[in-house]
Amino acid sequence: MNGPPPASFPAFGASKSDRTDALTLIGLTVTYRIRGRDREVLHDVSFRVRRGEAYGLVGESGCGKSTVAMAALRYLPRNGKAKAGKILIAGQDVQALDADALRTMRATAISMVYQDPGRALNPSMTIARQVAEAFEAAGASRSEALTRTLEMLRRVRIAAPERVMDSYPHQLSGGMQQRVVIAMALASNPALLILDEPTTGLDATVEAEVLDLVAQLRKELGTAVLFISHNLAVIGRMCERVGVLYAGRLVEEGATQDVFARPRHPYTVGLLRCLPTSGRSKERERLDTIAGQLPSPGSVTQGCIYADRCRLADDRCRREAPPPHRVAGAHGDQMSRCHYHERAMELPRTSTEAASPQPGADKDATPAAAPALGALVLRAERVSKTFHVGGIALRAVDDVSLDLATGETLGLVGESGSGKTTLAKLMLGLLAPDAGSLLELDGKPLPARVTSRNDEQVKSLQIVFQNPDSALNRSHSVRRLIGRALSRLAALSGPAQDERLAALTAAVRLPDRYLSSRTRQLSGGLKQRVAIARAFAGEPRVVVCDEPTSALDVSVQASILNLLADLQRERGVSYVFISHDLHVVRYLSDRIAVLYVGRLLEIGPAAAVFDGPHHPYTEALLSSAPALDAVNRGERIRLSGEMPSPASPPSGCVFHTRCPRKLGAVCEEQDPPFADAGSGHRIRCHIPIDELRKLQAAPRVVAQRTTPDAPSGATPGEV
Repeated sequence: MNGPPPASFPAFGASKSDRTDALTLIGLTVTYRIRGRDREVLHDVSFRVRRGEAYGLVGESGCGKSTVAMAALRYLPRNGKAKAGKILIAGQDVQALDADALRTMRATAISMVYQDPGRALNPSMTIARQVAEAFEAAGASRSEALTRTLEMLRRVRIAAPERVMDSYPHQLSGGMQQRVVIAMALASNPALLILDEPTTGLDATVEAEVLDLVAQLRKELGTAVLFISHNLAVIGRMCERVGVLYAGRLVEEGATQDVFARPRHPYTVGLLRCLPTSGRSKERERLDTIAGQLPSPGSVTQGCIYADRCRLADDRCRREAPPPHRVAGAHGDQMSRCHYHERAMELPRTSTEAASPQPGADKDATPAAAPALGALVLRAERVSKTFHVGGIALRAVDDVSLDLATGETLGLVGESGSGKTTLAKLMLGLLAPDAGSLLELDGKPLPARVTSRNDEQVKSLQIVFQNPDSALNRSHSVRRLIGRALSRLAALSGPAQDERLAALTAAVRLPDRYLSSRTRQLSGGLKQRVAIARAFAGEPRVVVCDEPTSALDVSVQASILNLLADLQRERGVSYVFISHDLHVVRYLSDRIAVLYVGRLLEIGPAAAVFDGPHHPYTEALLSSAPALDAVNRGERIRLSGEMPSPASPPSGCVFHTRCPRKLGAVCEEQDPPFADAGSGHRIRCHIPIDELRKLQAAPRVVAQRTTPDAPSGATPGEV
């Protein structure tokens, strides 16, 4: 793979000088045939991705980001077609290719990595066979393909690649699966690599490793990248230029630093203000939201497509479609389709940062006092859970003790496999803990199994899942879904149920017009509101939120986080909030607990845990989280190796095998006790608190953006 590209590649560009652009879209318009009508989903989209460049594409779900990728690959569904415009890959007109030429181009010039690696890998084939097929498609022999497979798995930083080659997909972690898919995508040295939400669902450390890998491979291979994501911080870290899509139209484009520092379209401003960035919390302010909904595909709009949701819009905006205004930014030209692009940053906020209510601001965006925390509602003491798989004991949760006060949010963080969801299921009674574990609700023993709990105890603890599709019956209407929960949890029927249903839907800001809809007809944000309404049907005391916003756009995420904060203030409910997004956790949580291989390593107030001193594992997690503000973005701490298996956890400190601050034998031989850092902040580490404070106060090199020319960074274990 270090040699020249395959011989068939030059067919897709007349000469090397003609292939300076890996991808060029000129006036691309795409329609879908729905119910006998052509509905336009992309309109006159033009941009280019230069050779070796990373270009980000952002926007809400339904804006057309994935459609751009499908059109470039000519993977549109049968009812879709490119109505107008040109698509050029390495100088070759994609739409002019016959079937054989298109197949060759896909095998040699372009590759795509999808959001869910589990669905991209064949569960019945070994990793060796699947990756080798990619090399064989590029012209390699069977034996050569296997040799290159081993090389490529090493290149994507997979430890013990020989073992992984003999494995099946289900035997690998999500991060490992994503690296395998990237290895397959890079088998042909493609001119263009399309990444469609490649890190959604990955924890902070694995996400950072995948992003570092993509950046390093760009440096080595000179591959151009089209990066599609709703995570603006990831785009800010990875991409030199960015395009903002809204309702199938490119409304802003420019150098990423220019667009994020001084956006010139109100939609971009709105997206950036939705983010729960450093220093923001539910007590200080509500998150900004973007009112309204995307127009339906094929809508005919006079004037600006964004006018109905824009708080700067006037009669001119509703009458005249804005042309592309181009201005000089600090790092290149910047384009905005807005009549008032120079005033975009003057857009009034919907949050409480505004000194006084602004015209057009959300009526419910008012300052709210911090909730007063009450007595303990839930307590877990020495909770453990051991699974027995194939005769092997797996200690998924190991001697965890924590409590939760009325009106409090406890955030649970840690890498995948750290025991967060298992601990939540133990609290809910979906799993029975080991002997010696103690659970209490309002100071009284809580039966281990939900089937042994009384109605009041069952109502008191509810859950909101990550994916509402898996929790909501698609064949039932919204009214029936919430009504069944009311009859079961609140024992209501008839007029009393209707009255309570109306109150619940109003509380979660769910319009009445959706009550007769099936969940398949709703957006992701509306589905999650239905799931939240159902969880609150029985007036719960504690709600477990298991990654409730990870698959949502930043605008929808902001409205859901505001909703959860509002419901907590109004009803005094407590949350156990699980998330990989550390910025979301910091915004919503009063306290944070950090888990690793089932052990509690740190617990304390959110500000104390984030600002330090913190456990070395927490320090590594925080350094891995992408951030828009460069001031808080130090060089990432890279953890060596993989998380140990719960079947054979390390002796001594469970983190010592990966710890960059390991002291020596004491860490290997002795389990550290909790040390008190003050104000209820406890850290399980052999390093004294004062020493941790000094070590973590030392400045680290700031990494502005991961680019092919950037240094590869610290070696594993380096701080």
